[in-house]
Amino acid sequence: MKTFYDFYHNPVKLSFEDHPFSKAPKHVWVICRYNNQWLLTRHKDRGIEFPGGKVEDGETAEKAAVREVKEETGAEVSDLQYIGQYYVEGKGGNVIKNVYFATISELAEQEHYFETHGPVLFQHLPKEIAKNDRFSFMMKDEVLPQCMKRIEQMES
Repeated sequence: MKTFYDFYHNPVKLSFEDHPFSKAPKHVWVICRYNNQWLLTRHKDRGIEFPGGKVEDGETAEKAAVREVKEETGAEVSDLQYIGQYYVEGKGGNVIKNVYFATISELAEQEHYFETHGPVLFQHLPKEIAKNDRFSFMMKDEVLPQCMKRIEQMES
Protein backbone atom coordinates (compact mmCIF):
# COMPACT_ATOMS: atom_id res chain seq x y z
CA MET A 1 0.00 0.00 0.00
CA LYS A 2 1.23 3.48 -0.88
CA THR A 3 0.40 6.48 1.28
CA PHE A 4 0.82 10.10 0.14
CA TYR A 5 -1.02 13.41 -0.08
CA ASP A 6 -3.14 14.58 -2.99
CA PHE A 7 -3.08 17.98 -4.72
CA TYR A 8 -5.18 19.47 -1.90
CA HIS A 9 -3.02 17.89 0.84
CA ASN A 10 -5.58 15.23 1.77
CA PRO A 11 -4.14 11.87 2.87
CA VAL A 12 -4.44 9.17 0.21
CA LYS A 13 -3.97 5.41 0.48
CA LEU A 14 -3.50 3.52 -2.81
CA SER A 15 -3.56 -0.25 -3.00
CA PHE A 16 -3.27 -2.73 -5.86
CA GLU A 17 -4.95 -5.43 -3.77
CA ASP A 18 -8.47 -6.63 -4.55
CA HIS A 19 -10.85 -3.92 -3.25
CA PRO A 20 -9.13 -3.28 0.12
CA PHE A 21 -11.30 -0.31 1.13
CA SER A 22 -14.74 -1.22 -0.28
CA LYS A 23 -16.30 -3.98 -2.39
CA ALA A 24 -18.77 -1.37 -3.68
CA PRO A 25 -16.93 1.93 -4.18
CA LYS A 26 -18.92 4.99 -5.20
CA HIS A 27 -16.34 6.38 -7.69
CA VAL A 28 -14.30 5.16 -10.67
CA TRP A 29 -11.36 6.46 -12.69
CA VAL A 30 -10.38 4.90 -16.02
CA ILE A 31 -6.95 5.09 -17.66
CA CYS A 32 -7.74 4.60 -21.36
CA ARG A 33 -5.66 3.45 -24.31
CA TYR A 34 -6.85 3.82 -27.91
CA ASN A 35 -4.72 2.98 -30.98
CA ASN A 36 -1.45 3.36 -29.03
CA GLN A 37 -2.54 6.72 -27.63
CA TRP A 38 -3.81 7.80 -24.23
CA LEU A 39 -7.47 8.81 -24.32
CA LEU A 40 -8.45 11.51 -21.85
CA THR A 41 -11.25 14.03 -21.60
CA ARG A 42 -11.33 17.78 -21.07
CA HIS A 43 -13.48 18.43 -18.00
CA LYS A 44 -15.31 21.76 -18.21
CA ASP A 45 -13.99 22.94 -14.82
CA ARG A 46 -10.97 20.83 -13.88
CA GLY A 47 -9.06 20.48 -17.15
CA ILE A 48 -7.65 17.43 -18.91
CA GLU A 49 -8.02 14.13 -17.06
CA PHE A 50 -8.81 10.48 -17.58
CA PRO A 51 -12.56 9.78 -17.59
CA GLY A 52 -14.37 8.78 -14.43
CA GLY A 53 -17.14 9.63 -12.05
CA LYS A 54 -19.76 8.33 -9.67
CA VAL A 55 -21.28 4.89 -9.57
CA GLU A 56 -25.04 5.24 -9.96
CA ASP A 57 -27.61 3.38 -7.84
CA GLY A 58 -27.95 -0.23 -8.97
CA GLU A 59 -24.78 -0.04 -11.06
CA THR A 60 -21.53 -1.94 -10.52
CA ALA A 61 -18.23 -0.07 -10.53
CA GLU A 62 -17.28 -1.86 -13.77
CA LYS A 63 -20.49 -0.75 -15.51
CA ALA A 64 -19.95 2.79 -14.22
CA ALA A 65 -16.42 2.79 -15.64
CA VAL A 66 -17.64 1.74 -19.10
CA ARG A 67 -20.52 4.26 -18.98
CA GLU A 68 -18.30 7.15 -17.86
CA VAL A 69 -15.80 6.49 -20.65
CA LYS A 70 -18.63 6.47 -23.21
CA GLU A 71 -20.31 9.60 -21.83
CA GLU A 72 -17.13 11.66 -21.51
CA THR A 73 -15.26 10.57 -24.65
CA GLY A 74 -17.60 8.70 -27.02
CA ALA A 75 -15.40 5.60 -26.70
CA GLU A 76 -16.35 1.94 -26.57
CA VAL A 77 -14.43 -0.12 -24.02
CA SER A 78 -13.36 -3.51 -25.38
CA ASP A 79 -11.37 -4.62 -22.32
CA LEU A 80 -11.53 -3.35 -18.74
CA GLN A 81 -9.01 -4.39 -16.09
CA TYR A 82 -9.10 -3.53 -12.41
CA ILE A 83 -5.84 -1.83 -11.39
CA GLY A 84 -6.43 -0.86 -7.80
CA GLN A 85 -8.37 1.23 -5.36
CA TYR A 86 -7.64 4.38 -3.45
CA TYR A 87 -9.05 6.03 -0.39
CA VAL A 88 -8.95 9.80 0.15
CA GLU A 89 -9.60 11.31 3.57
CA GLY A 90 -11.03 14.54 2.22
CA LYS A 91 -11.95 17.64 4.17
CA GLY A 92 -15.46 17.39 2.71
CA GLY A 93 -15.75 13.62 3.20
CA ASN A 94 -14.00 10.39 2.31
CA VAL A 95 -13.82 9.03 -1.23
CA ILE A 96 -13.11 5.45 -2.32
CA LYS A 97 -12.37 5.07 -6.01
CA ASN A 98 -11.60 2.06 -8.22
CA VAL A 99 -8.97 2.60 -10.90
CA TYR A 100 -9.27 0.67 -14.15
CA PHE A 101 -7.26 0.29 -17.33
CA ALA A 102 -9.43 0.25 -20.46
CA THR A 103 -8.59 -0.73 -23.99
CA ILE A 104 -10.75 1.24 -26.39
CA SER A 105 -12.03 -0.40 -29.59
CA GLU A 106 -13.82 2.56 -31.13
CA LEU A 107 -13.96 6.31 -30.69
CA ALA A 108 -17.03 8.03 -32.13
CA GLU A 109 -18.01 11.67 -32.09
CA GLN A 110 -21.18 12.33 -30.12
CA GLU A 111 -23.45 15.31 -29.72
CA HIS A 112 -23.04 15.66 -25.95
CA TYR A 113 -20.15 14.79 -23.58
CA PHE A 114 -21.95 15.58 -20.31
CA GLU A 115 -19.66 17.60 -17.99
CA THR A 116 -16.74 17.46 -20.42
CA HIS A 117 -15.72 18.93 -23.76
CA GLY A 118 -15.02 15.46 -25.15
CA PRO A 119 -11.98 13.36 -25.98
CA VAL A 120 -8.33 14.39 -25.97
CA LEU A 121 -5.64 12.07 -27.36
CA PHE A 122 -1.97 12.04 -26.38
CA GLN A 123 0.80 9.95 -27.91
CA HIS A 124 2.75 10.49 -24.67
CA LEU A 125 1.60 12.08 -21.45
CA PRO A 126 3.66 15.17 -20.51
CA LYS A 127 6.46 14.42 -18.03
CA GLU A 128 5.58 17.25 -15.65
CA ILE A 129 1.79 16.98 -15.48
CA ALA A 130 1.83 18.15 -11.85
CA LYS A 131 3.10 21.56 -13.01
CA ASN A 132 0.90 21.81 -16.11
CA ASP A 133 -2.15 24.07 -15.64
CA ARG A 134 -4.02 22.37 -18.52
CA PHE A 135 -4.42 19.20 -16.45
CA SER A 136 -6.89 18.42 -13.68
CA PHE A 137 -5.81 18.15 -10.04
CA MET A 138 -6.71 14.45 -10.33
CA MET A 139 -3.66 13.95 -12.56
CA LYS A 140 -1.26 15.65 -10.14
CA ASP A 141 -0.68 13.26 -7.24
CA GLU A 142 0.91 9.82 -7.02
CA VAL A 143 -2.16 7.86 -8.13
CA LEU A 144 -1.43 8.30 -11.84
CA PRO A 145 2.32 7.49 -11.86
CA GLN A 146 1.84 4.52 -9.52
CA CYS A 147 -1.01 3.17 -11.67
CA MET A 148 1.02 3.67 -14.85
CA LYS A 149 3.82 1.59 -13.33
CA ARG A 150 1.30 -1.08 -12.42
CA ILE A 151 -0.09 -1.12 -15.99
CA GLU A 152 3.46 -1.51 -17.37
CA GLN A 153 4.00 -4.47 -15.02
CA MET A 154 0.72 -6.06 -16.08
CA GLU A 155 1.59 -5.72 -19.77
CA SER A 156 5.09 -7.21 -19.48
